[in-house]
Amino acid sequence: MDEEEVVVEETSTDVPVEEEALPEVVEEVDPLVEALQRAEAAEKEISYRDAEIQNVRKRLMSEKAVAIQYGGMGIARKMLTVLGDIDRALAVNEDEGLTLIRTKMWSELTSDGVSKIETKGGKFDPTKMEAITTLPPSDDYPANTVIDELEAGYMYKDRVLTPARVVVASDQ
Repeated sequence: MDEEEVVVEETSTDVPVEEEALPEVVEEVDPLVEALQRAEAAEKEISYRDAEIQNVRKRLMSEKAVAIQYGGMGIARKMLTVLGDIDRALAVNEDEGLTLIRTKMWSELTSDGVSKIETKGGKFDPTKMEAITTLPPSDDYPANTVIDELEAGYMYKDRVLTPARVVVASDQ
């Protein structure tokens, strides 16, 4: 018996074989439930934005209060340089007119919140003073005590306008 050879031609196609289409299971969403979820999300978003607006408003009010409180610092600093010039002129030549101007200017500055930093004989405060030089401590001036004031320093309310330049007793 002759066996016949059976030749099977393979046909290859680049087209994928379609899979059986499974019916998609679509859950029906109740429109009321969907609307409630969207409403809750919107309420949360609104509350977050409202809180953010309140925080911005508080911060701006705080910044505005600080600006109002310390708005005069710039002009006070400029007037102190003029006051220093008047003091130097008075050191050279006593003039009654200049003395009156200096007194009036200092009175206006103090009424606006400017005060002189007291230094001589006190404890050295690096937040208000600048140590120009140091000397060894003595019986009269223990360590960390201001020996002399080279240049006056001034405060505007609770902020330093210009630091006092001082000589300090120090072990170092």
